[in-house]
Amino acid sequence: MSNTRREFLEQSASTLAAGTAATWLFASGTDAAEPTSEDRLTIAVIGPGGMGMGHTKLLALNKSVRIAYVCDVDDQRAAVAAETVTKGSGQAPKVVKDMRQILDDKDVQAVWIATPDHWHAPAAILAANAGKHVYVEKPCSHNVREGRLMIEAARKNKVVMQVGTQSRSTPHVLKAMEKLKSGAIGEILVAKAWNSQRRGTIGRQHPSDPPKHLDYDLWLGPVTYRPYQSNFLHGIWRWWYDFGCGDIGNDGVHDLDIARWGLGGETHPTRVAAMGGKSYFDDDQQHADTQYIAYEYGSATKSGRAKQLIFEQRIWSPYVQEGFENGDAYYGTDGMMILGKMGKYQLFGPRNKLIEESTGGGPDLAAHHQNFLDCIRTGARPNADIEINHLSTVLCHLGNIATRVGRVLHFDPATEQIIGDDEGAKLLSREYRDHWARPIG
Repeated sequence: MSNTRREFLEQSASTLAAGTAATWLFASGTDAAEPTSEDRLTIAVIGPGGMGMGHTKLLALNKSVRIAYVCDVDDQRAAVAAETVTKGSGQAPKVVKDMRQILDDKDVQAVWIATPDHWHAPAAILAANAGKHVYVEKPCSHNVREGRLMIEAARKNKVVMQVGTQSRSTPHVLKAMEKLKSGAIGEILVAKAWNSQRRGTIGRQHPSDPPKHLDYDLWLGPVTYRPYQSNFLHGIWRWWYDFGCGDIGNDGVHDLDIARWGLGGETHPTRVAAMGGKSYFDDDQQHADTQYIAYEYGSATKSGRAKQLIFEQRIWSPYVQEGFENGDAYYGTDGMMILGKMGKYQLFGPRNKLIEESTGGGPDLAAHHQNFLDCIRTGARPNADIEINHLSTVLCHLGNIATRVGRVLHFDPATEQIIGDDEGAKLLSREYRDHWARPIG
């Protein structure tokens, strides 16, 4: 996690500690009262390490929820999470390894899922089928087929399913989107997103015995068995094809989501071209450290012509672009906007005249939690509803597929199938072993 992301988590926790915790169950006009223990939403955190610990810290201070469980296959991480909850809320949660114990508890109303990517869809689908509302981290799925199954599970079970792209609830980003939608820079024909930062090497390792505090078989879940390596986890799993989606699915999905949002891409692209690979790191990681991807949305303009979305990734380059490490640009017929999710936006008119410059902080995690809780109460769709995020996460999957096969992909948005490329089409889903969490559908 970068320093800026760590800072916004700490700031959000401080905000809640100061008394602005969510009050969705008991707020009524201006006479909101402290909720009783019976009023609080009973929740569980599945995968409370890394970003999951950020959620745990915030939720432990949130007076409108009660964390009944923390669930982790790593005993050490589970113990730290339980201590965090106890310290923040004054109540000790139950500690479990197997999420089925949570799903079987009818008192649990919602779950936060911050597992590795390969567990996002299996856990979310199981939770939805158990009638639990779901907050699941990004990218929502490990492959395109899983994302569609998540949508179906949420709709069938009539549960709220929010994805952890917090910018969807962040004030300066919302304001920027309103500007773009109002025509501030004319018709937007091209959007660009970039992910430029310095990551570390994961080195080279050989299979070995897992540590005693880790239930490795449970960590694998429905993934086809492969021997443990010490550079699979924690956090390192995202660089492996079996477990993660690379940094495009880690940080890049935030910026792709914002780019698609401003561009107005309300469906999937019809054509994807990519170049990239491992240009810098000499280690075990499989995903590209350098990518340039072009997505084309056919017949998306007012004139019936195509729009473009461009994604650039250099995870070895700690240099800002257009003033931001990670950011977005929008090119319209009457101007341009540069947006950084960690700070502000700048709106330029004809002849590069700076028309407006906003101020803002980092992504508002507390507001994203609040939106999820509000939607549980009202039945509304959340800001980062699973169907919205699926469109953005598919960009990650298609970009990775195009990078791996080295060919232009032709994609049918209606069927979510790659046309005329069997090798690419095979990567739209995956094989699973015989396991209780294997997604069915």
